[in-house]
Amino acid sequence: MADIRPFAACRPAPGLEAEIAALPYDVYSRAEARAYVADHPGSFLAIDRAETTLPEDIDIYDERVYRRAGELLQDWITRARFVQDGTPCYYLYAQTMGGRTQTGIVACASIDDYDNNVIKKHENTRADKEQDRICHVDACSAQTGPIFLCYRPDPVIEKIVRKTKASKPVCDFLSEGEVRNQVWIISDPDDCAAVRSAFVGIDSIYIADGHHRCASAVRVGKLRRQQNPDYTGEEEFNYFLSVLFPENELSIMDYNRVVHDLNGLTPEKLLDQISSICEITGPDNSPAAASGSPDADSPNTGTEADADSYTRCRSASPISPSKKGEIGMYLAGNWYLLRIRPQYRSQDPVAGLDVSILQDRILAPILGIGDPKTDTRIDFVGGIRGTEELQKRADAYHGVSFLMYPTSIGELFAVADAGRLMPPKSTWFEPKLLSGLFIHLI
Repeated sequence: MADIRPFAACRPAPGLEAEIAALPYDVYSRAEARAYVADHPGSFLAIDRAETTLPEDIDIYDERVYRRAGELLQDWITRARFVQDGTPCYYLYAQTMGGRTQTGIVACASIDDYDNNVIKKHENTRADKEQDRICHVDACSAQTGPIFLCYRPDPVIEKIVRKTKASKPVCDFLSEGEVRNQVWIISDPDDCAAVRSAFVGIDSIYIADGHHRCASAVRVGKLRRQQNPDYTGEEEFNYFLSVLFPENELSIMDYNRVVHDLNGLTPEKLLDQISSICEITGPDNSPAAASGSPDADSPNTGTEADADSYTRCRSASPISPSKKGEIGMYLAGNWYLLRIRPQYRSQDPVAGLDVSILQDRILAPILGIGDPKTDTRIDFVGGIRGTEELQKRADAYHGVSFLMYPTSIGELFAVADAGRLMPPKSTWFEPKLLSGLFIHLI
């Protein structure tokens, strides 16, 4: 029973949407953010990363940064760069990239549903990243970056979405990467009541992206409850800004790994050790000729193939995995296709993930990446960057890249339903939800 309610959004004034709306704060490095705001002073990134408007010697977590964010937001509201809608309503937010459209409902979700596990998590959060957004939300008294939620499709919601999208959007603009962004308003009282009632009938909502923003919004809500002990539960701080997408409209991209070195191994020795975990094949699917059989108890011994066999398997062109259980690997100027051997696959929702098998069987025992959250020898590269980025980094490091088959929405749901957590960097969603297009004042 999900409590997903309408709200009166504070939105860019008509005609300013393309100028103001910005990619999420955490896709930029400090230097990239400062350069972007210098070129685009009207971008919401100036508020999301307010250190960009202050002297460079000020720490990004300094209290002055958060105070500046709150001042800028209030100034933009005062100058009518933002305008708040008069009555609570739902919104539709459609993004089209590469010919594919995803349409979500913009609304506010309950912090109690987060605590009660109606809104389910699949990822750990870091305290320092949480604290940064807690300070930002608190200083702005606003949630400015929506949480990316997903749910199993509902026919009532689908019908209202189709009906609403038949009308003209209130805004329609292109953002970076040629992403088309469109917004509609669901203001009819009967439609709003039907949407809210439909969500009450949905048992589980899932966080797709934005675990840190979500945890921070919940923490601020609880702080406001402490500051207002007579709260009723209807106050805006009891809810957080979200966009909810049906699972059938979402697509998860690959989230790939680059290891900076071979942990003291030669490329041939690395191939030998990996061959006990995965069948190594080439673009024509011909496997490396093996000597011996895999030893299920040790990833460092077992099936080995001669150098000529690996030569037959390699390709100068990228080899992408076509299904679960396959991994592309770029090593020493060549691509290989790895097929996880049956004895290393699992029906467990976490252990059976390709990213888990790669971590547990190859990255940790063979390449020495014990904790991918903290190890500086590994990079995570979103699939939007393409295979050229994997080649470039591996060549620069004299390391190895792994091109993953995307984790599925079904796998995400299974992990969250089991109350488990995915390995770090298991999912990459595109396009990213823009910040500053909808603001929830608390």
